[in-house]
Amino acid sequence: MTAYKDLSVEELKSLKSELEKEFAEVKARNLKLDMSRGKPSQAQLDLSMGMMDVLSSKANLYCEEGVDCRNYGVLDGIREAKRLLSDMSEVPKENIVIFGNSSLNLMYDTVARSMTHGVMGSTPWCKLDKVKFLCPVPGYDRHFAITEHFGIEMINVPMTDEGPDMDMVEELVSSDESIKGIWCVPKYSNPQGITYSDRTVRRFARLKPAAKDFRIYWDNAYCIHHLYEDKQDYLIEILMACKQEGNPDMVYKFCSTSKVSFPGSGIAAIAASTANLEAIRKQMQIQTIGHDKLNQLRHARFYGNIHGMVQHMRKHAEILRPKFEAVLDCLEKELKGLEIGSWIRPRGGYFISFDSLEGCAKAIVAKAKEAGVVMTPAGATFPYGKDPKDSNIRIAPSFPTPEELAEAAKIFVLSVKLVSIDKILGEKNG
Repeated sequence: MTAYKDLSVEELKSLKSELEKEFAEVKARNLKLDMSRGKPSQAQLDLSMGMMDVLSSKANLYCEEGVDCRNYGVLDGIREAKRLLSDMSEVPKENIVIFGNSSLNLMYDTVARSMTHGVMGSTPWCKLDKVKFLCPVPGYDRHFAITEHFGIEMINVPMTDEGPDMDMVEELVSSDESIKGIWCVPKYSNPQGITYSDRTVRRFARLKPAAKDFRIYWDNAYCIHHLYEDKQDYLIEILMACKQEGNPDMVYKFCSTSKVSFPGSGIAAIAASTANLEAIRKQMQIQTIGHDKLNQLRHARFYGNIHGMVQHMRKHAEILRPKFEAVLDCLEKELKGLEIGSWIRPRGGYFISFDSLEGCAKAIVAKAKEAGVVMTPAGATFPYGKDPKDSNIRIAPSFPTPEELAEAAKIFVLSVKLVSIDKILGEKNG
C-alpha cells in the first residue's frame, strides 16, 4: 500500500470521497458499540458462575484458622485466600494482606493513608508544600485520577518497549525529595501491553530515592492474564528484587481477581515488606474489623489453588484471543503501510494501544462516535487527560461480541483514514 503522505492532493480527495460514502453507509445503520473500557464480556463472567454454588446454607463456613467466616475476626485475610493470592503474586504468604473487592480502592486507600498519616512514621504528605508522582505514559487513567484527586503533581515519564524511561526515573527520583511515588502496570501494561524487561525491574530495585517515603506502586493487574499458551511474557518479582538490592521497603505490590472472577466482587491484596505491612495493619485496625471472609472463602474453594486459577485463565484467553486478533488483523489489513498509525501486538492484558498521526486522536474518537462506536476519550491515558501529541487511543476489545467487534474495528479504521487524510491535505495545502 502507498503511504498517504505520498499521494497527490487529487488522489487524496478522490480517496476521501470514496471513504466518506462508505462511512455514511455505516453511520446510517445506527449502531451502538462500546469499546470504551476493559470490561469482561458476559461469556467471561459466565466462567465463574460455579462460584455462586460453592457456599450454601449447608456449607462448612469455617476457615483453616478455625474462625467462622460469618463472624468478626481475621483482620488481614483468611489463610487459604492469602495462599491463593500470594501464589498469584509470587510472594510469600507472610508478605500479603487481603483487603476488599477492589485493588483500585486499595490503591486509593494507600495514597490516602500516606496523605493523612505519612509512610512508616514520615511526615504526612498533606503537611508538605509539594508532593509529586511519576506517571509512565501512556498509562492507566484511574491511577492518574487518584493522584489528581489528592492534588499531587504528576510528571509524565515516556514508556519505551522495555518499560518506563529509567534514565529519567533514576534522575528524578534521586534528585527530588518531593517525588513520593511512581505508578506502574509492569505486566501487559495498560494500554500498551508492554512487560517491563529484566533490566528495567532491576533498575527499579536499585533506585536511590531522595525521599525516604518514596514507594513504587506496582499494580500487577494482569499478572496471569496471558492471551497465548506458547507466548507468555515473564516479569521479575519486584519484592525479592528490592530486598536483594537492600531496598525491601520501597514497593507496594497490588493485585486482585477483578478480571479473574467477578469485577467488583473479587478479592484484592497488597504485598509488601514486613515493616510496611506492620504500619498498614495498625491503620487497618482502626478502619475495619475485617473484610468479607465469605467472599475470600468462596474464591479459595472455587479455584482450589493457583493451578486451578491458571486453568481458569486459559478459558478467559480462549474468549479474548480471537477478539484481540480480529482487531489487530483489521489494523494490519487496512492500515499497514499507510503510515498513518502504529500499534503494538500484546501477548496479554486487556488493551490495544494505537498511536495516530500527531493531532488526530481526539478527532478519530469523535468520528468513530458519529458512527456509533464509543471509545475511551482521547487523552485519558495521560495525566489530566492531556496527551501532548494528541495521538494515543486505547482500544478495549473485551466487552463486545465478535460480530460487534468486527463492525467496530471497521468503523475505527475508516475514522483513522478520514481524519488522517484531512490532516495530510491540510499540510499539503498549507
